[in-house]
Amino acid sequence: MGGCVGSHHDSSGSLNENSDGTGVALGRNQALKREKPKWKSDYPMTDGQLRSKRDEFWDTAPAFEGRKEIWDALKAAAQAFESNDHELAQAIIDGASITLPHGALTECYDELGNRYQLPVYCLAPPVNMIEEKSDPENPEVSEPPPSEGQECQLRLRLSTGRDLRLAVRTTDTVQHMKRRLQAVEGVAAATQRWFFSGRPLTDKMRLEELKISRDYVVQGMLGKQKGRVCVSAGTDRLRD
Repeated sequence: MGGCVGSHHDSSGSLNENSDGTGVALGRNQALKREKPKWKSDYPMTDGQLRSKRDEFWDTAPAFEGRKEIWDALKAAAQAFESNDHELAQAIIDGASITLPHGALTECYDELGNRYQLPVYCLAPPVNMIEEKSDPENPEVSEPPPSEGQECQLRLRLSTGRDLRLAVRTTDTVQHMKRRLQAVEGVAAATQRWFFSGRPLTDKMRLEELKISRDYVVQGMLGKQKGRVCVSAGTDRLRD
């Protein structure tokens, strides 16, 4: 994830040339290039997963060293850049006195010499982007018979800091478990996104296929968008 680190200054307060060790004169500013970065995700990513990844970065970026107003300007510039509004992106950069030594938002500096780095996923979608299938012909997954599977509790830790135990069965699909979470939290199952070890889970996958150990806790991130829940399984052990 991109962050921000301090840069060295000379006695006049301007950026030292070659202060990053790359031989690039950081005091020189280049116009924003139009070319978008091309990158490939570790796994095929849907639009919803990409938005969630970006939201997480922009929510945490201001916590790094740097100025919040610059992070806000960079976010607006990144959104304009991806929307092909190059002129607006450049105007935002100029208005905030942001310097681009390489002509790219992946590395930039404010007028105080603070360094800011934006990850490529905030500037362009991956080349292996996939469409999110809603399975319109079969939107509802049939419930398994009550006698099938073993009863257990799925341990969830939400980003709000609250832990909960969700009563499920080993034969439950992800879709079934989403409905159970909906009944507890009031979040529509259709708006939930579940992940395991960073990989998306499809609605038809069953709990017994996920092989989540009993002493592991599933971590849930509550997004800013109304009604959206992203759940990812982690390896944090639950403290009883």
